[in-house]
Amino acid sequence: MPLLWLRVTVGCYAAGLLYALALLSRRGESWRRVIVPIVSLGMVFHFVSLAEAAAVEHLTLASIHYSESLLAFLIMFIFMVVRVKYKTTSPGLFVFPLVFLLTFAAAMGQAPPKSGSPLLHSGWIFVHISLILTGYAALVLSFAASVLYLVQARSLKGKKGGKHPGVISSRLPSLETIDEIGYKSLLLGFPFMTFGLVAGAAIAQARYGPIYFHDPKVVLSLLMWVVYVILLYTRWNNGWRGRRAAYLAAFAFVAALSAWAANFFSNIHRFLAP
Repeated sequence: MPLLWLRVTVGCYAAGLLYALALLSRRGESWRRVIVPIVSLGMVFHFVSLAEAAAVEHLTLASIHYSESLLAFLIMFIFMVVRVKYKTTSPGLFVFPLVFLLTFAAAMGQAPPKSGSPLLHSGWIFVHISLILTGYAALVLSFAASVLYLVQARSLKGKKGGKHPGVISSRLPSLETIDEIGYKSLLLGFPFMTFGLVAGAAIAQARYGPIYFHDPKVVLSLLMWVVYVILLYTRWNNGWRGRRAAYLAAFAFVAALSAWAANFFSNIHRFLAP
C-alpha cells in the first residue's frame, strides 16, 4: 500500500511539473488555482505513504528510495510554508520538477531493503537522517530563490535598458521578497543541518571511532556546513545581499549535491539496495 499511495502522489506532482512548464508560457498563471490544490492533495497521499512505510514496512532511510521520498515531502512542505507566507508559487519553477523526479524515482523502488544491522533501524539514525534531509530541503528552497533573484535582477536591468521583461520575470515577486525567501530558508535549514551532523557524528564515533571522519561523505558534509556558516556570517555581519548572496547560496547547494552523491561511494554512508 505505501507504494500505491506513492504512485498516486507521483500523478498529483505531475500536475505541478506541467504547471512549472506552463509558467514558461503565457498560460501558466491561469492554472495556479487548480494546480495548487492538486499538489496539496498529493502531499496528503505522500504523507500517508511515508506513515504506512514507517508503520508496516519498518521504514529504512538508508534506502535511497525512502530517502528520496522523504526529501521530496520535506521540500514540498517548506515550499507550501513559503507559498502561504509570501503568496507566491514562483519557487515552484524548480521545486515541482525536482519533487516529481524524486518521487518518481522513489516509486520505482520495490520491496523495502533487508538489512540485519540494528543500527540502520535505530531511532537515532532516523533522527540523524531526518534532520539532515530537512536541511537539504531548506537549501533547495534557498537555491531556487537565488536563481529567481538572478533572473529578476537581470530582467530589471534589461528593463532599464529598454528591453521588455521575460515571461518568467513578469510573474516573479520583488527582489526584496525573493531575497527574504532565500535568507529565511537558510535560517530554517541551518539548525536542522547542524544538529543532524552532530547526531550523526556522535553515533558514528561510538560505532566506528576516528576512522569515521576520514569518510568522503563526512568530509563533503563538513564542507557543505562550512559554506553554510560562511553564507550566514556574510549575511549577518557584512550585509551581503542580492547577487553575491545568491551566488554563494548556489555554491552551498552544489556542495549539498556533492555530499548527497557521496552516499553512492562511501564505505560508511552507503545507500542500501532495495
